[in-house]
Amino acid sequence: MPDTRMETRNAEKDSRRSRKPEPAKSRDAQDEQADEPCDLAPAPPEFVHRSPFEMPDRYSTKSLDRAANAHLARFTLGVTPYGLASTFFNWGVHLMGAPGKQLQLAEKAARKATRLGLYMNQLARDPNTPGCIEPLPHDHRFDDDAWQQWPYNVIHQSFLLTQQWWYNTACDIDGLSEREAHVVSFIMRQMLDMVSPSNFIATNPEVAAATMREGGGNLARGMQHFLEDWERAISGKPAVGAEDFMPGREVATAPGKVVFRTHLLELIQYAPQTEKVKAEPVMIVPAWIMKYYILDLSPHNSLVKYLVEQGYTVFMVSWRNPTAEDRDKGMADYFDAIEEAFGAVEAIVPKQKIHGMGYCLGGTLLAAKAAQMARDGKDRLVSLTLLATQVDFSEPGELQLFISESEVSYLENMMWDQGYLDTRQMAGAFQLLRSADLVWSRYIREYLMGERQEMFDLLAWNADATRLPYRMHSEYLRQFYLGNELAQGQYRMGDKPVTLGAIDVPIFCVSTTSDHIAPWRSVHKLHLLANPPVTFVLTTGGHNAGIVSPPYKKKRTFHIHTMDKDDPYIPPESWEDLAELREGSWWPAMVEWLDARSSGETSPPKLGTGKGKYRALENAPGTYVFQQ
Repeated sequence: MPDTRMETRNAEKDSRRSRKPEPAKSRDAQDEQADEPCDLAPAPPEFVHRSPFEMPDRYSTKSLDRAANAHLARFTLGVTPYGLASTFFNWGVHLMGAPGKQLQLAEKAARKATRLGLYMNQLARDPNTPGCIEPLPHDHRFDDDAWQQWPYNVIHQSFLLTQQWWYNTACDIDGLSEREAHVVSFIMRQMLDMVSPSNFIATNPEVAAATMREGGGNLARGMQHFLEDWERAISGKPAVGAEDFMPGREVATAPGKVVFRTHLLELIQYAPQTEKVKAEPVMIVPAWIMKYYILDLSPHNSLVKYLVEQGYTVFMVSWRNPTAEDRDKGMADYFDAIEEAFGAVEAIVPKQKIHGMGYCLGGTLLAAKAAQMARDGKDRLVSLTLLATQVDFSEPGELQLFISESEVSYLENMMWDQGYLDTRQMAGAFQLLRSADLVWSRYIREYLMGERQEMFDLLAWNADATRLPYRMHSEYLRQFYLGNELAQGQYRMGDKPVTLGAIDVPIFCVSTTSDHIAPWRSVHKLHLLANPPVTFVLTTGGHNAGIVSPPYKKKRTFHIHTMDKDDPYIPPESWEDLAELREGSWWPAMVEWLDARSSGETSPPKLGTGKGKYRALENAPGTYVFQQ
């Protein structure tokens, strides 16, 4: 028998003889090679060039970059100046190389100047001459009749013409991507909103009249309001009046018990209000961007209370408000927490399937979890309800302006430093999306007019913000937004990817017409991904107010339409014309839909199992909702 070891040694010797000697490396090349972590195990493939969780930084150069950007981010509210500078540079270069576009803009400027001149000429003859340009439908800054008086009519008409011209400068430029055009247009709108004539005493007739009428008393009150808000902001206190809406007292008052607690969540089971309840319970998974009680506000507008009164056993997830200690909690940890919550519901209401309901990010989490359960053959759900939930992030609306490689890296540096995304940094981005309503209108009302907006439950809840862990938020942005992995069937849960097409239970999906976080046309893309019957509801209102829609609000309307498995796809542009228009709240329609998928009635289950792991721990709303 041949000696294989001897053959192997001879082959290795021959191989070494055939190799040519490598030239000596320069000192720079040696240093570069030393920087390479060749002696370390390679990073997992899911983190290569996609995650901030990387190998040790041998010379701390990366740490220096992160520290510098983390401190800068505190002054920019988490918005990257580098990405914006790059986008504007790209816009400027392409505009310089478009002489036709420049000529068009010059022509538009001349025409608008002519329109304004003709308008002023007509005003000299007839003071009641209508304006030469109308504000956009959502722009109510110039609604007051005082804006039709000279010289304020000329001032605001000139501003609207200028605003329209600047919008044209960002559109239809060859070589500029659609996203870059949106970013340029958005930033220009923010800058123009800052210099709007409505923001200054001398050019706002309402503020000027109030100042003359009160002898400056409005400005004195406004200064007091500003100083009070500033003191509360730097000391971490809630907004003025928010203390009048405490969970368990004015809001989050539905009676129940905390029946299960982990490091990430508390599970609340609500007390029954009817003699008989539906056999299948409802488990609600809210977003952990905000506190859960958006769905259990005051007793008159609590979705939880409404469902319980309709005979449903309701479970609610109340998320922990993470701290720097939770920096390494990722999406997998949140999926594991939901798995444990399902186990608790199954133990308390045994041998029954569950109506799953998710809101916002919680809906995205629940949809992915439903896909995983379908993939693994776990027949737990009888239905799935998604409220203001995106599962396809290819067109996330204006929020995409803050979701780019530059922006995500910038946020990662900031979160790396503090371990989480802070509430004020997150709120800053959302406020920029609706700066005219959330920033400047408040500035005018409270600081120039001296009028405090009366606090109410939804506004107080909005001020009770939470944090997001570093790792979880990074994974969410990269895998869901940048990669759109869930919609493409590439998002991995466990050792295999999940696909939304595997979900085999009927879906009830609700979106809102004025949602700036989950635009309804983006939410509508669920029809392209899901195979089961989908009942889609489009209701009036925004991301929060549209969901909080109790039946007593008679002025609400909504469209509703069900698409079965074999029905052809209907694009959003045609969907509204085809869908049925109904008056009032969509809540009764959802309960009717849930009733049709429930198997009957039974006696209410106990609150918890009475003993052991799922015993009642304390009264609702629990402990986590109070974490600041």
